[in-house]
Amino acid sequence: MLTKPYKRYLGWGAFALVGLCLLQSCGSPEKPAETDPKTEKLKLQPGFVAEHLYSPSDHEEGSWVAMAFDDKGRLITSDQYGGLFRTTIPEIGSKDSVKVEKLSISWDKDSLVMGYANGLLYAFNSLYVVINNHPNPNFRTNSGVYRLFDTNGDDQFDKITTIREFNGSGEHGPHSIIPSPDGKSLFIIAGNHTDLPEVNEYTLPRNWGDDNLFPMIKDPRGHANDRHAPGGWIVNIDPEGKNWKLVSAGYRNPFDLAFNEAGDLFVYDADMEWDFGQPWYRPTRINHATSGSEFGWRTGDQKWASAYPDNLPAIINIGHGSPTNLIYANKARFPEKYRNTLLAFDWSFGIVHALKLKPEGASYSAEREEFLSGVPLPLTDGVIGPDGALYFMTGGRRLASDVYRVYHKDYKSIQPDANVVPFERTAEGKLRVSLEQFHGRKDPGAVAAAWPQLGHADRYVRYAARIAVENQPVGEWRGKVSEEPNAPAAINALLALARQGDKSDLKLIVDKALSIDFEPLSLEQKIAFLRTLEVALYRHGMPAAAEKTKLTAFLDSKYPSGSTNQNKLLVKILVNLQSPTVIEKTLALMGKDETPDEMELDASYATSSSELVLRNPQYGLDIAGMLAEMPSPQHTYYAMALSQQKAGWTEESRSKYFSWYREAFNYKGGRSYVGFLDRARKIALSNVPKAELAKYDKLSGGDKLSQSGNDLVGQYDIKGPGRRWTLEQADSVITDASLKGRDFETGKLIYSAVLCSKCHTIAGEGENAGPDLSQLATRFSSKDILEAIIDPNKAISDQYAATVFSLKNGGSVVGRLANEDATHYYVAQNPFTPDEQEKVAKKDVVSTSFSTVSVMLPGLINGLNPDELKDLMAFLKAGGNKNNEIYKK
Repeated sequence: MLTKPYKRYLGWGAFALVGLCLLQSCGSPEKPAETDPKTEKLKLQPGFVAEHLYSPSDHEEGSWVAMAFDDKGRLITSDQYGGLFRTTIPEIGSKDSVKVEKLSISWDKDSLVMGYANGLLYAFNSLYVVINNHPNPNFRTNSGVYRLFDTNGDDQFDKITTIREFNGSGEHGPHSIIPSPDGKSLFIIAGNHTDLPEVNEYTLPRNWGDDNLFPMIKDPRGHANDRHAPGGWIVNIDPEGKNWKLVSAGYRNPFDLAFNEAGDLFVYDADMEWDFGQPWYRPTRINHATSGSEFGWRTGDQKWASAYPDNLPAIINIGHGSPTNLIYANKARFPEKYRNTLLAFDWSFGIVHALKLKPEGASYSAEREEFLSGVPLPLTDGVIGPDGALYFMTGGRRLASDVYRVYHKDYKSIQPDANVVPFERTAEGKLRVSLEQFHGRKDPGAVAAAWPQLGHADRYVRYAARIAVENQPVGEWRGKVSEEPNAPAAINALLALARQGDKSDLKLIVDKALSIDFEPLSLEQKIAFLRTLEVALYRHGMPAAAEKTKLTAFLDSKYPSGSTNQNKLLVKILVNLQSPTVIEKTLALMGKDETPDEMELDASYATSSSELVLRNPQYGLDIAGMLAEMPSPQHTYYAMALSQQKAGWTEESRSKYFSWYREAFNYKGGRSYVGFLDRARKIALSNVPKAELAKYDKLSGGDKLSQSGNDLVGQYDIKGPGRRWTLEQADSVITDASLKGRDFETGKLIYSAVLCSKCHTIAGEGENAGPDLSQLATRFSSKDILEAIIDPNKAISDQYAATVFSLKNGGSVVGRLANEDATHYYVAQNPFTPDEQEKVAKKDVVSTSFSTVSVMLPGLINGLNPDELKDLMAFLKAGGNKNNEIYKK
């Protein structure tokens, strides 16, 4: 438990300018000499033991990101930007050392050609390697799937077969490869910067589009602007790579996938942190990747809501993070509670989530607990070993890399297959699988089998039925659409026709839709109804005048509704139809708060955003700033949808609308938040009479924006070129003479640009998450200050350090200890909102320790050139005072 009184150190708070030793634990007076800091930082579930096996970085073997066991129980790994290694690991309890050999695999003797792998798999007496690389002088092999053989029995790979090269690389490139449940084929997954290769079979019909009437705004900072549907994908191939089948698509950047005993496939997909606070933000999540499934990733603001019927929802939203690995733990020699459990690795926040799967209809739900965590712990890959232990690695992005083993203390008494349990599908699951046999092929019996299930109560069954129908020629089933008497089935049939039909089908779709009695429909069915109309209008354009008038009047009568999801669909359809009533109704909604309805499936996260803030400063500070000044995603959605409304504006409504933007710029979102708002604002301004353009530009905050529109004025645009500053380099540049006469205003802007103002007060301005810097120069030299900026983790004062509270249930809480009483700790998890505190019962806490990670980001000055560094240092040494002696010429 925490000892009292707390020791206080002089120093730059969390950024510690003095080299004082870090308190590793508050619970014991002195740490045993034999304690390994590599394992001590790990927070494990009760009964589990962790071993640190090896540090590739200590042996100049790079940063390992992929791993697989071969047929002899040896671990094969890959450096993210280097070669392959083979590691012999001693048994649990053995005193033997780990043995590592670098695998020399080459088409010639002069260059490395195998490595840079994101995926490894030993199968079919060979090693499959998924390379993620754009050819460069250091490594010329392109992204793709390669197969390695040992043809002469000397235990070395001497033959390389190219299965297929891919067009795409980088962090959103090709990733993992795993065997099928029957062991006869392979599954490969790739991120959205990897083109889908030509395949033999498309279970998901390939005429995909954006299908979104929301104004198209690509990421203002350029991320994925040239990437389009279908986004990230999963393919199934035979061992030789002759037959390729698209299984699932619509992901952003899924790193890994795993099967359970039933043969159901699960995927851990990534978020886009620049979208924080935007209405289309989708958290990291676990998806059930059924045959022909679509998960709705589209570039920029075009991403689909999970409630839309033409894509499938997550079985659980994890929250913010960076997924890197997914394991189904049935082969682990763990206690029975880990049956039916997925282990999901998050690189950003150093957590392994344990997700207990529970069959629910034709799919699953999941419950989460923290299996393992550490600060810092940049998790890259993991696998269950032949001994039933969990092996995992840390590293990536050239970070220090380590290999660990985690096992249960009673593993010897747990049989190797004790957690492999027979799985009996639900009736809905069996029906879904029977319908999936019609995916990817034409079958004369498909429509007859699938059509009756278009109105099924289970969403996954309905989806499988519609995809089965869409895979058949439209002429076989077009006539059935107008004749379908069941409203839910008719809606799904209309969606199929909107997707697979043509312009001539639009009148049929509108007429049939308007014949459906809307009010008795469930919320889910109403959303499907509206989404079907959106897809039809997007794909086939505006209906004829008579149908347009009837449709507009009908939708006007339903807007606004009591459902946030319905309102978002209604507003963009009505704007598309240029409804005369949509402006006033939408402005009224923008003036009040709405409670998300039960179909806001992306609004609930398994992990609290505030709880993640101090686990990783690089991402955490962005989250902290957003949580402190959260925009309303619903209001943002309405404003952006309304930007395309051309007719019906009055001076009063225009003033009210454009004033909203000026206020919205005061809120904090992800890195692209300001840019997205500005692009929508400019779309709206394009509909303003030219004579009034300047007036509304200023009213809407145009004067607050930088020239690019991506930032607010007063933010410095770092010029660079930067460098990876070392203390020696920086200290040689910064002398007392070099700081004399620098420009105060430039230094002040750079101070904000490198994020100092996010945490510190100087000269009465800024935040108080860290100590006041006004008197910095009276206590510390320039070299002291530079050392703290360049290596903030070297020494951390406990006065500002985060505390890790290890809980009895194996979980952990990370934050600043704000207060305590006899029974509870009060933990501030967001440095920007210290008054918001998590209440942690002392009886649930096993131990506490100070985090070894400074709240301050490393490398904040790496973007600066020498002159910019001088301006920043002058400002810091002047304590933010423009009358300081340092500024006198």
